[in-house]
Amino acid sequence: MIVGFLQLNSTIGDFPANVKKLLAGYKKAVARGAEFVLAPELFLCGYPPRDLLLRADFIDANLAAVEQVAKSVGKIPLCVGFVDRNPSRPGRALRNAAAVLQNGKVIWRTNKSLLPTYDVFDEDRYFEPEKKIAPFEFNGKKIGITICEDIWNDEDFWPERLYRRDPVKELIAQGVEIIFNISASPWHVGKEQMRLEMLRRVARDEKIPLAQVNLVGANDELIFDGHSVAIDSHGEIIALGKNFAEDIFVAELSDGGARVSRALTKNDNRARRSLAPPKFPSPEEQIFNALSLGIQDYVRKCGFKSIVIGLSGGIDSALTAVLAVDAIGKENVFGVAMPARYSSEGSLTDAEALAKNLGIRYEVLPIEPVFCATEKQLKKIFAKTKPGLAEENLQSRLRGTTLMALSNKFGSLVLTTGNKSEMAVGYCTLYGDMNGALAPLADVLKTDVYKISKWVNRKREIIPRNSIAKAPSAELRPNQTDQDSLPPYEMLDAILDLYVVKNLSKDEIILKGFDAAIVNEVLNKINFAEYKRRQAAPALKISPRAFGMGRRIPIAQKFCARN
Repeated sequence: MIVGFLQLNSTIGDFPANVKKLLAGYKKAVARGAEFVLAPELFLCGYPPRDLLLRADFIDANLAAVEQVAKSVGKIPLCVGFVDRNPSRPGRALRNAAAVLQNGKVIWRTNKSLLPTYDVFDEDRYFEPEKKIAPFEFNGKKIGITICEDIWNDEDFWPERLYRRDPVKELIAQGVEIIFNISASPWHVGKEQMRLEMLRRVARDEKIPLAQVNLVGANDELIFDGHSVAIDSHGEIIALGKNFAEDIFVAELSDGGARVSRALTKNDNRARRSLAPPKFPSPEEQIFNALSLGIQDYVRKCGFKSIVIGLSGGIDSALTAVLAVDAIGKENVFGVAMPARYSSEGSLTDAEALAKNLGIRYEVLPIEPVFCATEKQLKKIFAKTKPGLAEENLQSRLRGTTLMALSNKFGSLVLTTGNKSEMAVGYCTLYGDMNGALAPLADVLKTDVYKISKWVNRKREIIPRNSIAKAPSAELRPNQTDQDSLPPYEMLDAILDLYVVKNLSKDEIILKGFDAAIVNEVLNKINFAEYKRRQAAPALKISPRAFGMGRRIPIAQKFCARN
């Protein structure tokens, strides 16, 4: 069977645009010889719709979109994800569903069986799981249509399984000859390789060809990488979709036997070809591409046209600016330096050099006059106190106020520049450097910021060498460096990975050889800074566990790493 893959980017709630894009992709796939076309999970309404699912008018619009698409589908079937109502009550009111459309009608429906409720997922909040899954018969073949998580419970791949059921095995027991999976599988570092290996294992173990189409694009914090794939019954890859980009392709899935299957090119050339196991780009390149896509879609889907960034001359703001230019073009990015009394000359020259290298507009707007005025305002009430955190944070907040003024005046979106290491330990100022609508680096550890920045400079110097080489500093007091109050970033990031991502306890981290006093200090900082993170801009997720909706920690709590 020749299968068409519509690896497309949908916008949550933009039903007219999603329908238009879906039908255009369907026509292209059919023109290239597809005999059955697949589109991603919940494509028509966008993923994840979250509490929009609680609105009856949203569900009605979604169902109307299904009917609209069906009217334009001919003899070649199209399978697409949507939200269906659940006619069986008691139970959740909705189903995460897939519809097969053909000859102007909805000819078959199925529902998702396994509903993820972990990390960023909360599907059990809205959907009723399918308890009995059955094949779809087409042209004498039994097809097993599954939805995302339904294929993620193979007992031979996962040492610990979350569900008692395996929908794939249930379908195999009913004699299916091919497995289709429509997905909206969010990305984190390395997930594309793990997902592909899992799908290959399923196809090889069950001795059945498999086609998976995955969503691409970004919605709020989540980034979807694509990498749709066709796999033969030996677990060999027939065709693989692009990474972090829309892609429409077709591939022929055979009944088994031949290791080399035919894949149709965009010119419909049916020459036989073998696709070797893919060599994915480096983690640094993958993260860069993911973050660029995340920025691009956030700006586009929220209706902004331009970005403004505070340029400090440091590595974080430099990398953020590079990402912004890659995402929306240099003509749409505005860099602003805001020096004060503790800003070094090198910070200004590095910020200016970066702006020239990127070709973006650059302005210097000193905050020193406003800082002096604010000091005068507070002089009486601050009398007999030593300068400290209040004065330091004033500078950051004045910079934040400046950026927000530019945002309001010119309609630009402010990107925050803090990284995950800083956000973890509260090395950031509320209503200051945390001001902004999106935090591209807030799930990127400082050590990874350095790695990605060096990757950016692999061919020529874009980020000034000095921004990478100099000791990190907020420059809010004389001769300040980050390591005045933090352990070396290599140590800090290792502890953060164990505590935040891997969820290890303080004692378990200490047993891995870390100094107990340092571990205790870092964990206390993480726990104390929860109130800041609760007020932070949405952070693009690129790790298995990011701050935000996937890590829900109470602010007022006493279970923390005290001595």
